[in-house]
Amino acid sequence: MSSRTKQWKMLLVTMFCYLFFYTGRHNFGWAVKDIAAALHISYTTIGWISFSMLIGYSIGQLVNGNLADKLSARFMVPTGAFLSIAANVGISFSTSTIQIMVLWAMNGYFQSMAWAPGSKVISNWWSKDEHGKAFGFYTMAAGLSSVVTYLFSILLLQMHVDWRMLFRLPLIPLAFAAIIFLILIRDRPEPLTSDEFLKIPEEMNTSEDSWLTRYKTVLKNGNFLKASLSFGFESMARYGLIFWVPVHYLGKGWKDNPQYLWVTLLLPIGMAAGAISFGTLSDSFFKGNRITSIRLGMIISAILVLLVYISPASNLILGGVLMFLSGFFVYGPQANFWPLSPQMLPKNTIGTGIGFMNMSGYLFAALGEPLFGFIIDTTGSTASIFVMISLICLLSAVLISTINKSMHHCP
Repeated sequence: MSSRTKQWKMLLVTMFCYLFFYTGRHNFGWAVKDIAAALHISYTTIGWISFSMLIGYSIGQLVNGNLADKLSARFMVPTGAFLSIAANVGISFSTSTIQIMVLWAMNGYFQSMAWAPGSKVISNWWSKDEHGKAFGFYTMAAGLSSVVTYLFSILLLQMHVDWRMLFRLPLIPLAFAAIIFLILIRDRPEPLTSDEFLKIPEEMNTSEDSWLTRYKTVLKNGNFLKASLSFGFESMARYGLIFWVPVHYLGKGWKDNPQYLWVTLLLPIGMAAGAISFGTLSDSFFKGNRITSIRLGMIISAILVLLVYISPASNLILGGVLMFLSGFFVYGPQANFWPLSPQMLPKNTIGTGIGFMNMSGYLFAALGEPLFGFIIDTTGSTASIFVMISLICLLSAVLISTINKSMHHCP
């Protein structure tokens, strides 16, 4: 097997596994309406439950990103998958808010065991001048994972199954994907002979470095910290859409108008398309300038989300187009954030950097959830969240613009 074929094999196997990971956390939004009714709780409380998962995920990113620089992704990712499945099944048998909140927080930590280790695999197998494309494909898999979860959830809801089944049935493919990942993935290329060399990154750093040193290296990089803050607001906007758009459309009498549910499916489809498009464009059209492409995407997102707010709810075609475009531009820039870690940081801290950035993203997303729930409870309208999301997108664009333009690639 040629080196190029092995590169693609590792990328595609990692993508395939992550394609089903969101079935273990983006399923929650579809169960919210029935959970709130069954447990007699407010949307603010639902927001705090979502907050618990995102905090668990955020903490997990900080820990597991660092561990990804030392431990094997081949074992970390499947372990996270099976623990997440166990937590979801536990929730399906829960009867109280506290039980669900604790298990959902634990699930957040388990879910965090996949992204940074998978990113490390991709970073090891692909050269820096192709990171935009490689991470674009990887981020597309995450976007498609939302599509898979939305699709499973919509089909189950139309079958009128109990909300508890949303925490069981959609996760079955994740178990199979995790096993395939365990069998096929390799953490890094084997030493190459001269005739096999194909622009695969130089040999991994094998020097002894402590976990604390890796954290310090990341935290001392001012540009990377600004990028992580910008990513935080991008993630808050993204999760605001992913989590609350189903709630928004489920409140429109969907049983009489099932087409409302299919409009929501265009949101994650747009996200997946945005990820691969932005990843490729940043390498070609933007000539590796991730900052410019991120800023452009977030500004357009702010405009589109406002259009969602002011557009008539009865116009499903316009609503569908805006859902697709909002997903495309709010999530597409995320594919450009991940290459900033290998671009700004030393090789031995790439996993730590990606983990820190993702931690920032989910910390912000976590803080946004109860805020969105409170806004809905206060205004009595789920549409009001779109105004908030528009402002958040603008904040992301402003922060990414503060990065020093003389930023150099890290040796």
